Amino acid sequence: MRYEIRVDGHMSETLTEAFPELEHVIMSGQTVLFGPVIDEAHLYGLLNRCQSLGLRVVELRQLPE
Repeated sequence: MRYEIRVDGHMSETLTEAFPELEHVIMSGQTVLFGPVIDEAHLYGLLNRCQSLGLRVVELRQLPE
């Protein structure tokens, strides 16, 4: 499964390094993290990581394969 996580604002390089399994791009005032997610536990782990870093998730969606 591939997912996209949109986060409000521009994440610094240090913050994006907290997500080594995902690629990122900055667009329209948001940072878009995207890449493979192994299973539901991995997805919740990513969301927990966002929360613990104080990131505001504005959108989460599964991408087509």
